[in-house]
This record gives sequence, C-alpha cells and structure tokens, in this order.
Amino acid sequence: MSNMSGKASCALMSWAMAVAVGALAFVLLLVLGDWRFMQAVFASGLIVAVLGLVFSFLFCRPLPQPVQMTAKPAVKPAAVEPPVTTAEPAPVAPAEPEVVVDAVTPVVEATPEPEPAPVPEPDATPEPAPEPEPEKPAAAPVIKPSAPLAGQAELASRKGNWTYTPESSAAEADGEKPELLDAPPEDGGDDLKQIKGIGPKMEKMCNDMGIYRFSQVASWSDAEVAWVDANLEGFKGRVSRDEWVAQAKLLAEGGETEFSKRVGDGGVY
Repeated sequence: MSNMSGKASCALMSWAMAVAVGALAFVLLLVLGDWRFMQAVFASGLIVAVLGLVFSFLFCRPLPQPVQMTAKPAVKPAAVEPPVTTAEPAPVAPAEPEVVVDAVTPVVEATPEPEPAPVPEPDATPEPAPEPEPEKPAAAPVIKPSAPLAGQAELASRKGNWTYTPESSAAEADGEKPELLDAPPEDGGDDLKQIKGIGPKMEKMCNDMGIYRFSQVASWSDAEVAWVDANLEGFKGRVSRDEWVAQAKLLAEGGETEFSKRVGDGGVY
C-alpha cells in the first residue's frame, strides 16, 4: 500500500514540475517571443505533456535491486613433500702412485736480433689535391606563349576591381544618423509596440536611443534606416526586415494596421 502511495506522490510531483515549467514558458513566449495567445497555449501545453512523461519516467521508475556477492572459501595449497632420493653414493677410485722423472734442462744459445730497416722521411710540402670543376647550371626551360583566345582582349577590358565589404561595415559607412530626442516627451511618446517587430524590449532600446514618436520613424531615409539597423545591438537589420517606416507612416497619420489593432485589444502583450 505504501509503495502505491509513493508512486502516486512521485507522479504528482513530476507533473507539478512539468506544469510549472510550462507556465514559465507560456509567460516567456508572450512577453519576449511576441507569440499569439493560442500559439503560446499550445506550445506550453506540449511542453507540459512531454516534461510530465519524462519526469515520471526518470523519477518514478523502480530502482534495480543490489546484487549480493558471496565470498568463496579460500583453498589452502597442498603441502609439497621433498623428493626421496635412493641413489647410492659413487665409489671412490684408489689413488695411483706418483712417478718422478728426472728432467734435463737443455741450454739454448741466444741469437742476435736483426737491425730495423730505415724508414724514409716524408716530403715536407705535400702536393695539393686538385680542385673539383664547378658544375654547369642546367638550362632553364623555355616557355612559349600560348596563342590568345577569341574574345580574351574584350573580356580583359571589361574586368573591374572588386573588394569585399562586410554588411555591418557597409551599413555604418553609408548610414546617416537620424534625428533623435535627447529626453522623453512630456506625454511619454507613442506606443511603439504597435509597430510589428517592436516588442517591450525593443521599445526600451529605441527609447534609450532617442526614438519616441511614429513621426520620427516615418521620416527616416534609406541612409537613416541603414544607420539604425547597424546600431540595434542584437537586432541588426530589424528595421528594414519588418518595414518599420511603412507602418509608422500609417500610424502617424492616425490610421491602424492589423497588428496595431491586436495590440490595442490586448491580444499581443
């Protein structure tokens, strides 16, 4: 009975943790991810289902029983008896009598040693060895120019100079800083989140740069768009990709877009 209650409590805790993670993912998708409400609900529900099954499998499965090891009795080695030798001792031969022989020492006359032959003295100045003749360098191969192809001169005249410039460097070189506000206006400025592509974090970044009005964004030229694209840290290229200028022109004239209507109804943030 206690084992069943333990499994039930473990499964309950696993699903509780999965629900907590899913709720956190739901909030993050709405606030930071700019997701729709139903999309965030579906994604967080999928996360809860997957994590609930994974946590239940990891934390609630029974652990394997430990294997008991039985010690084997030690076997003592058998005592080794020394070998018994039955060889008989070898017989001792009798000593032979010594025979003494008188030796006569012969007298040998000394012969005179021959005198060594005289060694000729070497010449004081040896002849120098002949120097080796220098090797002649091999003749370089002659490469004959190939005949020009048809149209080669015309193609060479059309060739131009090409240099690679990184995208960020080109944007900073060609860009022009737009008109920015030194301080926020008294009314706090427009709700820039009505422009698709600007969330709460992006709006704060724009305010820090001095962008508070739809009219500012609507008046940007191509060079000013390039400057803002290059200076949005972590979101480079967002202005031109999401077409901020076209949306800001419509909102500055008092119009609405489909995205701004959803923001006004509270369906986005």
